[in-house]
Amino acid sequence: MQVRLKIIIAIVFPLILFTALAIEIKRNSVILAWDNSILLAIHQTAQTHIDVFAATLTDLGIYWGVIPLTAAISLFLLYHRKRQQALYLLITVLGCAVISPTIKLLVHRQRPHLWISLYPLPENYSFPSGHAMWSMTFVVALVILTWGNRWSLPVLVSGGLFVVVIAWTRLYLGVHFPSDILASWLLSIAWAVSTSLLLRVKN
Repeated sequence: MQVRLKIIIAIVFPLILFTALAIEIKRNSVILAWDNSILLAIHQTAQTHIDVFAATLTDLGIYWGVIPLTAAISLFLLYHRKRQQALYLLITVLGCAVISPTIKLLVHRQRPHLWISLYPLPENYSFPSGHAMWSMTFVVALVILTWGNRWSLPVLVSGGLFVVVIAWTRLYLGVHFPSDILASWLLSIAWAVSTSLLLRVKN
């Protein structure tokens, strides 16, 4: 019963919401009303020193944060002979390298163009956010791996902050719509939890 409830809450429900968002955006090429209003509200806080900070911090979402941390933690797990946990972390996080670009091509959503930014607009598509997906997948995987032990609360708190900060950088820099971020989070939760069940991961 607990497994069924977990599947419904953490896999089925997020996937339904994600699919609904993706279909709506794909079919109608919509920009949801709250997408622009949230972006413009965040842009009102723009300052030169914050621009530099956000542009530097955003790379922690994949290249300078999630990937090296995933490699380091996987090596740590392998050193302690936790091969199943290391395999789970690697498959789950690195799976984002396939899932996110594939969905970007399927949905084909253009990136926001609400203001001129010094930060270069990525050439690929907007939906979903790769940075948001990598960061959320990484954190959810760590929460699953540490659930019930002394590290679970620190991972949950620090990981949650990390995910929010990375999402903020993508919105502040104007390279994603809020709905891109929301969709990425939903997909990440479903992906990380389903993989843990398939691999039968234990803490």
